[in-house]
Amino acid sequence: MASRRNFLSSVLFGSASLALAPRSLSQEKASGNKPPQLSPPSHPVLVTKTTGLHSLDAAYKILQDGGDTLDAATIVCKAQEDDPNDTSVGLGGLPNEDGVVELDCSCMHGPTRRAGAVGAVKNIKNVSLLARAVMDHTGHVMLVGDEAEAFAVKMGFTRENLLTERSRKIWLLWKETMSGQGWWGTGLSDPNWKAPAAPSRTALIERMQQVAARLGIAPEERDLSIDHVLHRSHGTIHCSAVNTRGEMSGMTTTSGLEWKIPGRLGDSPIIGAGCFTDQDVGSAGATGSGEQNIRVAGAHTIVENMRRGMSPQEAGMDALHRLTRLYNDDMRKVRYIDMIYYILRKDGAFAGVSLWSHSEKGKRRQYAVHDGRARLEDTVALLQGNSIEWPPIPELPKS
Repeated sequence: MASRRNFLSSVLFGSASLALAPRSLSQEKASGNKPPQLSPPSHPVLVTKTTGLHSLDAAYKILQDGGDTLDAATIVCKAQEDDPNDTSVGLGGLPNEDGVVELDCSCMHGPTRRAGAVGAVKNIKNVSLLARAVMDHTGHVMLVGDEAEAFAVKMGFTRENLLTERSRKIWLLWKETMSGQGWWGTGLSDPNWKAPAAPSRTALIERMQQVAARLGIAPEERDLSIDHVLHRSHGTIHCSAVNTRGEMSGMTTTSGLEWKIPGRLGDSPIIGAGCFTDQDVGSAGATGSGEQNIRVAGAHTIVENMRRGMSPQEAGMDALHRLTRLYNDDMRKVRYIDMIYYILRKDGAFAGVSLWSHSEKGKRRQYAVHDGRARLEDTVALLQGNSIEWPPIPELPKS
């Protein structure tokens, strides 16, 4: 057990070599899958969600000092898991419909071509480290639910309550005002689905203000708490990294959709959907509508597009087009989904693309990058405007 506990003291791990039989040139041509010849970048590059900006300098230094690319990506993701004010990841994440926080994570290590993932994990804050433990200490790729938690304890992780008092009160606000529909009922993919008539937003907010006051939510916190209920965060965080040796890694971690049905897994723990890294080509990840991204294998699709010669931006835009095609480009349905892809090629070329140009609050969609200077950049958007909340606002509850 001592050696297992030592794992928690450091996220560093030794590299391993894989002896793979070489493919002949004729085999490569026959498969149509020959990777492009990409030179390593002259400087490291990291791409992540806007919330990871404050961690990028520390992650970049790891790469500058010759450290491992997955160590750098983990620094960014773990910082959000540790932040109780980030309601979409780790500690303080908004819970499922029963008020229980469930976390998901996946990671891929390009140099050794390995992967690890965990899903629906309760009581373990740093699922970024847990996904790596699955990769480093088992012959499996994914563990889920109670068994993933039990594995974590065996590895020396400490159980802790992930539901902060702030998140608990936001959950109660949802439960008392908007839990009538939740994630039950037919989804967008049902051919018979019809958008319900929305009630008066003014009347709904007035009702929620009253409930928030009764729940003891501080006056200065009420508007933000109501906003969390009305506008689903699609939080999550992804980070992809490449160093000057051309070594790549990627990681995606999340608390998933707030108020989800217990046991729900989105795209974040799914290798090829919320996260995918191919050492020969590039790395990609996603934040947004997980159910839709699973069906287009978004991250894998993007990397394969780059393998075929597309630029990072072109590869991401193609994946966004596939999302809209799930609904035959019916904008009555597309307006309910959202997506941002974070894309990094082996040579250091990068892009951030989004389904919509703005958030529901009217803020321009952005992503964070560090290639010697940490900064935010605007995404390239497929559609102008913003998505709207899903599930749609239900009929007003009777007071």
